[in-house]
Amino acid sequence: MVGEPEVRAWRPEVPGITEVFHAHFTKHAYPLHTHTVWTLLILDDGVLHFDLDRHDHDTLRSQVLLLPPHVPHDGRTAAPEGFRKRVIYLAEDALSATLIGPTTDSPNLADPLLRDRIARLHGVLAQPGESFEAESRLALIVDRLDTRLRRQPVDLAPIRRGVADDLHDLLDARLASGLTLDEAAGLLHSHPAHLVRAFTRRFAIPPHQYMTGRRVEMARQLLLSGLPAGAVAAEVGFYDQSHLTRHFKRMLGVSPSRYAGATSGRRAGR
Repeated sequence: MVGEPEVRAWRPEVPGITEVFHAHFTKHAYPLHTHTVWTLLILDDGVLHFDLDRHDHDTLRSQVLLLPPHVPHDGRTAAPEGFRKRVIYLAEDALSATLIGPTTDSPNLADPLLRDRIARLHGVLAQPGESFEAESRLALIVDRLDTRLRRQPVDLAPIRRGVADDLHDLLDARLASGLTLDEAAGLLHSHPAHLVRAFTRRFAIPPHQYMTGRRVEMARQLLLSGLPAGAVAAEVGFYDQSHLTRHFKRMLGVSPSRYAGATSGRRAGR
C-alpha cells in the first residue's frame, strides 16, 4: 500500500553490531524513546527532523547522524515524500561513554569520507559470509568517529545520583516483571508524584514511556533471534501479544510479525 512503511532488519554476526535496520517512512513518527546502544544513521532520501535531549535537529543526506545511548529522542519526516534511512546499531561499549556528551550536543557530522565508509559497510553487511570485511570496515568507522568526537570539548563535571537514578535502575531491573508506581515509591522511600517529576526532569522522558521504549527495544532483539511474537510479549513484560503489537507499531510503524518477517530480506509492505 502507498504510504505504508518499508522495513528490513537483521542481526549480523559481526562483533559490535547489534542490529542493522533499513526503513522508508512517509508518515510514521517515532515517539520519544531511548536506546541502550549507539545509533549510527545515514539517509538515502529526505530529511529527518528529531528532538534530542530537548533540542531540535535536522539530518540531511550529506550528513552522518550518531545518537548516543540513554538519551531520549524522537524522529519524523521533514519532507512530504518521507525519508529513507539505513541504520547500524552499535553496542554500547563500541564507543567510549565520554563521547555521549559531545554526541548529544552535536549529533550530526558533516564528513563525506565517514558517510561513504558507512554506506560501503551496509553493502557488505547485506552479503552473507563477509563478516571479516565488515569487521575491518567497522574498525575504521569507529576510529574515525572517536577521532572526530574527541575534538569537541567534554564536560567532566560529575552528576550527582538521586532518586531519579535509583528509579532508572529499578525500572531496568524490573522490565520483564514490571512494578507499580506505588511499589517503586515504597522501595525508594519517595512520594509517587515526586518520583515521576524527578525522573522526567533528570532523563527528559516520563518513566512509563522509558519503560515501554526499553521493552520494545528488547522485543526487537528477541524477534530478530526468531522468537515468536506471542512469546516475546511475555518475555519482555507486555500483558499479551496485542499489548506488544500496539506499542511496537506505535514505535516502529509496523507490527512485530511484519518486523520479524523483514529479517528474511523481504521488505515489509511489499
